[in-house]
Amino acid sequence: MSGSQKSHRVLLLAISLMLLLAALDQTIVSTALPTIVSDLGGLDQLSWVVTAYVLASTVSAPLYGKLGDLYGRKIVMQIAVIIFLIGSVLAGFSGSMPFLIGARTVQGLGGGGLFVLAFTVVGDIVAPRDRGKIQGVLGGIFGLASIAGPLIGGYLVDQLSWHWIFYVNLPLGLLALAIFAVAFQPTGRRIKHAIDYTGALFLAISLACLVLYTSFGGRTYGLADPGMLALLGVSIASAVIFVFVEFRAEEPVLPMMLFSTNTFSVMVGIVMVIGAAMFGAMTFLPLYLQTVKGLSPTESGLNLLPMMFGILAGAIGSGRIMSNTGHYKWLPTIGAVIMAFGLYRLSSISPDRSSFVLSIDIFILGIGMGPIMSVGTTAIQNAVPREIMGAATASYTMFRQIGGSVGVALFGTLFTSGLQSRLPEDHVPVESLSFQTISDLPEEFQQIVMNGITDSLQPIFLVAAVMSVGAVLISLLLEEVPLATRKEAGMDG
Repeated sequence: MSGSQKSHRVLLLAISLMLLLAALDQTIVSTALPTIVSDLGGLDQLSWVVTAYVLASTVSAPLYGKLGDLYGRKIVMQIAVIIFLIGSVLAGFSGSMPFLIGARTVQGLGGGGLFVLAFTVVGDIVAPRDRGKIQGVLGGIFGLASIAGPLIGGYLVDQLSWHWIFYVNLPLGLLALAIFAVAFQPTGRRIKHAIDYTGALFLAISLACLVLYTSFGGRTYGLADPGMLALLGVSIASAVIFVFVEFRAEEPVLPMMLFSTNTFSVMVGIVMVIGAAMFGAMTFLPLYLQTVKGLSPTESGLNLLPMMFGILAGAIGSGRIMSNTGHYKWLPTIGAVIMAFGLYRLSSISPDRSSFVLSIDIFILGIGMGPIMSVGTTAIQNAVPREIMGAATASYTMFRQIGGSVGVALFGTLFTSGLQSRLPEDHVPVESLSFQTISDLPEEFQQIVMNGITDSLQPIFLVAAVMSVGAVLISLLLEEVPLATRKEAGMDG
């Protein structure tokens, strides 16, 4: 093994740690939220603990991509990690809910950069033909985080305190930062240093309003609430202005030329639809396990392990196929078909569904999610010029987050309205449902509630399955650009 290969392997370890930190932070906090509220109070501000992070990371992601293109990935990545760790320390020190929300915003500003730059750095150091295996592993980290987050969070809360779900970031983050500083030798040329501040402003406004609308619309407020409609209107208007600005900008945050590339346009379409189906489905599986089956957060995480194994198998397997053959055209199609099948099976979920059958269903779902997670970034980075690779990677990440936000909002509204129509409100307020509250009900009502919850979940998985079929149709439009070797990509020397 050459010195360069060893250096790359060490660097990829650092990148994996950084990506795991950012991915875990989106899942580990959910387990500790009830404990945090009991300690700090502020139940009415609870959703902001999650929303603040999502909002900050979504808004900052495309900016990091552009800054990395202009000033170099190394310094921008280091800044992102430092911001993330500062936010983690502040969150751990929090003594009030408003302070915690502010700290989560700081964390999100760093976390948005970790996602984008981790994938972009891989594009800098690894040839497109070899990138598939690496992206497959990195894609599998998302699956690992989705399961490990609740497990780690539950353990830290039970054994130490909720503050440690933030402090645990420090040793891992500092280790990754040290390895990255030594192992990464900057590559690529940067010829201009012009920031599109106007475009960045309107993009931030548009994304902020959209995330707020999808986070609170249909749950805290109605989708047709005047305030929610105003947010949606501002988001759309800002998006239109942003597009006009980008066509005239010298160094656009989101180069419009990307949409003339078939690979970018099609993969963005796929990831938005699949993101909505995937995040929506993954949000409600723990609800079923904890509310209907009566499992603890840690136990429900263990029951979702088959999904993690499926994601890892699908992501790593498809990555090896890409690296060995140089082709990827049919991988998103196959993944979306398998996802649709798994979601369709989950659409018949019931209170007496056996753990074994459920494990098979969510393993199938994970197998389908894996290829889609690993293919998109590799295909896009292979198809666009290296000068805008960071912006392309950031934009792809941004559209995936948008799809996920819209999916969670859509399914949240579908679930709430369905459950309200199925339950006797005078006995079971929807907003107070938990396994404990169900157990405290008169016996004749318990089965009604259990059936009401599962009957309300079934349409969610069915709609998600239909969305996956839509992704299959979009994927048929993909025009493959065979993955280049290191020599073909001009990366030798």
